Amino acid sequence: MSVQDTQATTPDSAAETATETHGIVLTDVAAGKVKSLLEQEGRDDLRLRIGVQPGGCSGLIYQLYFDERSLDGDLVRDFGGVQVVVDRMSAPYLTDATIDFADTIEKQGFTIDNPNAGSSCACGDSFS
Repeated sequence: MSVQDTQATTPDSAAETATETHGIVLTDVAAGKVKSLLEQEGRDDLRLRIGVQPGGCSGLIYQLYFDERSLDGDLVRDFGGVQVVVDRMSAPYLTDATIDFADTIEKQGFTIDNPNAGSSCACGDSFS
């Protein structure tokens, strides 16, 4: 294979950056709830941002909120029109995590099932 052949099959870094994504899964139920909340807000420029930061009784705490910002290094994935954004530092802690929405008599709200969490506190808000 010549140098030209190698260059022709190697994607350029700009194309890779534009398509970088994360490994979080947003269930259909959660995506529907996010769409509903965004409609109530009356804004179409917001995306669901999830991240982790130091805190809580187990060491790390989840952050889940709407954000209009695009930060350098953000990883984005679309779920039926709902964009889920993760910062590059949080992504390794959230790989293969599933975000769902529960609406039962016992529990209402977004839930995060994270296989990377070695342990979590009783309230479920933080993990290590």
